[in-house]
Amino acid sequence: MTEWMPATDGGAANREPPEGYHLARPLPGRSIDLNYGFTGAGIDLDSCTASIRRGSKSFHIASLLLPRHTRQAAHALYAFCRHSDDLIDDQARRPDALDRLRHRLDRLYDGAPCDYACDRAFARIVQKHAIAKAIPLALLDGFAMDMEGRRFHTIGEVKDYAARVASSVGLMMSLVMNEGDAWTLARAADLGLAMQLTNIARDVGEDARNGRLYLPLDWLREAGIDAEAFLAAPRFSPALGHVVQRLLTAADHHYQLGHAGIARLPANCHHAIRTAALTYQDIGRSIARNGFDSVNHRAHTTLPRKLALVVRAVQPALLPADIARAAETAPADPAVLRLVTAAAASFQQARAAAPHPYPSSSLENVASIMLRLQLRHRAERQAQRQERWQKVGRVV
Repeated sequence: MTEWMPATDGGAANREPPEGYHLARPLPGRSIDLNYGFTGAGIDLDSCTASIRRGSKSFHIASLLLPRHTRQAAHALYAFCRHSDDLIDDQARRPDALDRLRHRLDRLYDGAPCDYACDRAFARIVQKHAIAKAIPLALLDGFAMDMEGRRFHTIGEVKDYAARVASSVGLMMSLVMNEGDAWTLARAADLGLAMQLTNIARDVGEDARNGRLYLPLDWLREAGIDAEAFLAAPRFSPALGHVVQRLLTAADHHYQLGHAGIARLPANCHHAIRTAALTYQDIGRSIARNGFDSVNHRAHTTLPRKLALVVRAVQPALLPADIARAAETAPADPAVLRLVTAAAASFQQARAAAPHPYPSSSLENVASIMLRLQLRHRAERQAQRQERWQKVGRVV
């Protein structure tokens, strides 16, 4: 199937994109001056931020380093993804949980989100930052794999899963930072792949005890490990440690590509994204220190260590010269190519339709609100004076 791309031949630009590539409609609402300069957006964002504090200390620490507007968008994005993930993981979930999430995604892309703070906040973000529907849809497809108990025969299939549940988030983060060229998006997707492979390596024991297995089945066979026997009685062995080590080696490759891409992001976002990357990489180092045994040990990064990584993240990661050169022309991994294409195409289409999507600064917005409120106040005072003169006239 030929991938849809925005037209560059003038009149053909009105061709309709296929399902999944379309952008969100804006949310209807009252004029901001009718609400005296306030909307529910701030309350929704506060709710999203609270969910991050509870759900991911590592992400929350990294997000504090982002500029304010990017941080708020990241919180909205994360809150919707986290809420969706929690619904799928809930042991008491309704059997139609995934269908309901798909319906909620349809609603928010139609500009009529369901009555959840994370839905309303996410709806504003996907509309403002031209996030194609195909990207969050991929996240839900990844959740479907979890619900089915999908097994993965090769590392390529593991990456296909990781692309949906993690690279999709990396792509949305890149778009939130207003960076949508294909190379930068590919590197953001690499970072998502690396982080999810690290998660899988860390959670081998926990996943197995819950009846889940994300390691490549062909790697397990090569190591002489029977997958079903391992799931029935999860035990660590040197052979399993070798499989975990291979997975972390694959993750390191994508971390290197991801670090190369950070330089293309806005300068005021480098520190935060590098902190997140280094924190996840450190989880891999902790797994290695445990002898690659993630059955009996669950690797984690302590708060003092996280703070040390925050300091270290001030400077760019040092990449070997050959890797840095290779990264400059590295294509998107096959697992993420479709999503990268969708993200780049929607970003280009939005830029072509609105070359200056953010014409006014926050200060200008505040000034506009204050001016409208002042004019309204003057009109009210004038009406009150007129009413008083009318009363005086009636008395006389």
